Amino acid sequence: MTEPSVTESVDNIYAALANNNEDLDVHISALKAAMAREGMKEAVFEASKLAQNNRQGRKTMQSYFKKRGVIVSFAV
Repeated sequence: MTEPSVTESVDNIYAALANNNEDLDVHISALKAAMAREGMKEAVFEASKLAQNNRQGRKTMQSYFKKRGVIVSFAV
């Protein structure tokens, strides 16, 4: 079984967020591992794909992910 790429992990996180945060921590761990394999320091998300596409929602997401070791930024 192959490990998911960063893109696949980000897509899985979008799906988890849309599905009431189901298995979100599992997907964050997979994203963190994929980022380490690919030498990435920061995960980029599209704010328009988030359930709460406002400043508070983005800051909450950044804080939650940071506690789990993933730095999040948002595409313009």
